[in-house]
Amino acid sequence: MRNDLAPPPETGRALEFGGAAMSVVWILLILAYVFLSPPGSEARTFGLVMTLLMVFLPIALIWVVVTTLRSVRELRAEAARLQAAVDAMRSSYVQTQGQHPAPHSSAVEKKLDEIAAVTRQAGTVLASMSSRREVAAPERKAALARPQPEPAAEQPALALGAPAEEMRPPLSVADFIRALQFPESPEDKEGFRALRLALDDRTVAKLIRSAQDVLTLLSQDGIYMDDLKPDLCQPELWRRFAGGERGKSIAPLGGIRDRTSLTLTATRMKSDPVFRDAAHHFLRTFDKTVAAFEPNATDAELAELSDTRTARAFMLFGRVTGTFD
Repeated sequence: MRNDLAPPPETGRALEFGGAAMSVVWILLILAYVFLSPPGSEARTFGLVMTLLMVFLPIALIWVVVTTLRSVRELRAEAARLQAAVDAMRSSYVQTQGQHPAPHSSAVEKKLDEIAAVTRQAGTVLASMSSRREVAAPERKAALARPQPEPAAEQPALALGAPAEEMRPPLSVADFIRALQFPESPEDKEGFRALRLALDDRTVAKLIRSAQDVLTLLSQDGIYMDDLKPDLCQPELWRRFAGGERGKSIAPLGGIRDRTSLTLTATRMKSDPVFRDAAHHFLRTFDKTVAAFEPNATDAELAELSDTRTARAFMLFGRVTGTFD
């Protein structure tokens, strides 16, 4: 197939011929100036060094410009080819979505399957790793604010020792945010470490598992969070959302504008009850967890939270379900 976006070979040769011509012209001008100058003129007193500078420095600058222009032209053509390929793939997928089932063999979906498998395995190995202790630094800040128990509602405690989860150090803000992003690849040791610590926390584990469910379901329709680029919003909006505010006043939180993803998600919400139940469960869990996270988070940490895959899934489902209407 002929690629109309590729730069014509004549353009590259024209740049090189132009640079060579300018170099030859400059050498001729210098030679004419040196040999046609009177013997006693000041031009001959500069010596050999100045003559070499006059000859070669402009020539070097000429070829730097030629090389730069050629590189810029090639980069622009490559960017145009990539953009055209992406647009063609997206258009083909949207046209065939109603006729053929979405393929499940893409590299990104394989990554999600690997993440799901490792997450399921983590639940079985946590018992064997319970003896491992994470030493918390004095400045370690807990991700979630612990709810204060009401004295009237408390039940008498049995003298059986402290529960296991109370013996563990609290999940840090950095590990909480990293876990909501999920591991980037099977070699992402830091991502799996944060995910394991998050699964130790009962509240965060609920969010992690519900997010994993909806991300897997979305991938079946070819919707991946890495492809979505939400609009930036102020951390103050996240604080108002955590405080219970809803509606148009916090509409900038739903910064997902990809029409294809919104349309496919809304269509499946109407036709697939399992998908719809998973989405509503995820939204409720995300709501409660963010409400517990916000009091301990700085504005910068709220901004990092908004850029995770889990937060992007919330923005997508929030737009579809009318959370920001």
